[in-house]
Amino acid sequence: MVDLSVNIKEEEKSYPVVIENSEIIDFAEKIFKITSGRNYLAVVSEKIEKLYGKQLKIPQKNKFVLKDGEKEKNFKNYKKILDCAQRMKLTRADMMLAIGGGVVGDMAGFAAATYMRGIDLVQIPTTLLACVDSSVGGKTAIDTDYGKNLVGAFYQPKIVLINPVFLKTLDDRQFKTGMGEVIKYSFIEKSCKCEEDLNLTNFLSEKYQQILNRDTKTLSKLIEICVKLKISVVEKDEKENGLRRILNFGHTYGHAVEKITNYKKYTHGEAVVEGIKFAFNLAVKRNLIDKNYAFLAEDVIKKYNFSPLLKFKPEKMVELMRLDKKAISEKIIFILPVDYSTVEAFELKPDEIFE
Repeated sequence: MVDLSVNIKEEEKSYPVVIENSEIIDFAEKIFKITSGRNYLAVVSEKIEKLYGKQLKIPQKNKFVLKDGEKEKNFKNYKKILDCAQRMKLTRADMMLAIGGGVVGDMAGFAAATYMRGIDLVQIPTTLLACVDSSVGGKTAIDTDYGKNLVGAFYQPKIVLINPVFLKTLDDRQFKTGMGEVIKYSFIEKSCKCEEDLNLTNFLSEKYQQILNRDTKTLSKLIEICVKLKISVVEKDEKENGLRRILNFGHTYGHAVEKITNYKKYTHGEAVVEGIKFAFNLAVKRNLIDKNYAFLAEDVIKKYNFSPLLKFKPEKMVELMRLDKKAISEKIIFILPVDYSTVEAFELKPDEIFE
């Protein structure tokens, strides 16, 4: 078992992140210990309900099953969750559980942040993407017609419980989308200012067969490395006032890809990897890095079988990126590589991006 801690400056926001391989039935006992004596609403991914519902043993009256897919992260489902909480007569002393991937974590997290002005939240990620990234750090949000994650809140959970056993039944494409976020961490590691030298890029290059074969021990270590990097950033900048912006590496372009394809054609990780490739290309053209580093990055990406995506009209992509919540006035904020595993934020005008 790995027991990490997220120490936010405001002491009451600090919380543990527990990574432990255990049978789902035993894992369910841990969940019931946390909820013991309190009323709770568990927002559960539809896939997790089908695969593990019987083993998790969450009573029907305490459960809201959310369909899978980015399109479900909307106001309609947000209201349904709040309505369910009100029918259950949840109070400020009660809690909400998020059991699923990033969509469930975002939806339940935002509902918990806003219901009764905030009730306790437990994040239980079941996808690789949620394990390595979205379950830690307190970002919660829903999408609007204008873009992704435009309505949300920073709301830290009380605990994050990670069980890599869930990843055994994750479909190949969803596993791959999680690897998109993992690869992102390898290229920003030194900028995360972690006290440990974790050498994620080397780990990805040397252990790629074990990772693709989903060796549980290797995945546990992979998750631990990424979570340590995420914790290092979040502790220093909880609300994205500076350092935390580096976590958006590949995301400005990636979010535009998701929006232009209506969140249907590509997964989040696939879009982020395309954004990473775009950022490396832009950095080479702006003489921020040499081509050898770009080739190394390309080699790491190829090991995980990411294929090139469609090309999109530059004008439309710029328009969508200007709607990004991180954009400032007429400028778009891009996180670009400047050295090995090191990135910086740049404010670029549209014509500087597609010159």
